[in-house]
Amino acid sequence: MADPLPEVPQPSGATLISRELQLRIASGVVVGAIAFAVLYWGSGPFAILLGAIAAAMSWEWGRIVRGGDADIITALHIGTAVVAAGLAAFGMAGLAIAAVAIGAITASALAVGQLHATLTGAGVLYTGLPVIALEWLRSDDSFGLLAVLFVLIVVVVTDTAAYAAGRTLGGPKLWPAVSPNKTWAGLVGGVSAAAVAGVLFPYITGSGASAWLAALGLLLGLVAQAGDLAESALKRHFGRKDASDLIPGHGGFMDRMDGIVTASVAAALIALAVEAYQPARALLYGG
Repeated sequence: MADPLPEVPQPSGATLISRELQLRIASGVVVGAIAFAVLYWGSGPFAILLGAIAAAMSWEWGRIVRGGDADIITALHIGTAVVAAGLAAFGMAGLAIAAVAIGAITASALAVGQLHATLTGAGVLYTGLPVIALEWLRSDDSFGLLAVLFVLIVVVVTDTAAYAAGRTLGGPKLWPAVSPNKTWAGLVGGVSAAAVAGVLFPYITGSGASAWLAALGLLLGLVAQAGDLAESALKRHFGRKDASDLIPGHGGFMDRMDGIVTASVAAALIALAVEAYQPARALLYGG
């Protein structure tokens, strides 16, 4: 009987990359579908989702900055984020901001004597303010759904186009000390795609002013990329690759929400400056 043919070793690296990519796509689709369904459902369910995400990010922040899995400051951080989501859901955005400010001051006070007390307090602002911003926009009955959807689309389009342009065109690095893979080509490609998304958004949804949303998309794309870099700088400072492993193939919620954190706060501030009583309409149509 002849000896069996020897097994040919498979390129394990390629297989691993393929599996990681499949996992990343699958988990991304699931998370995105859940987020859109809850966003469509209404401001109340959306506030619950925001509170849950902010709670996870609060835990991740404490894990990065102070080490370990939980402490009393982490409990305060999570509690503040959940309270902020609840207050915003009931139309008390101003009180929610006050709660976040008090939580940040208290967290910093509890961390006095530790090496990163200031960052501890900043983390409460980082997770609390985006929750208030997004819920405030969503609670506008007339255009809330579309306004939040626009912010999310801009961030996703910016990230996707930046990755594609960076990988395709390459070129000089944007800030290699913080994020070795980001390039200037990626930045330009990302924010340009965000502007194009702004132009197309009114034609697809029937709401919004194209010229205004093109400029707004460009600005929010830049702000989202800044948020991405800031989160990368935080992780690099503490020697972390990912905030956690809560989302398979993506890392943690902070890793996925970094651009949304900054873009949502910027969008809310712009809407506040244009028309505080109809923030979603203000965001889509401008002055």
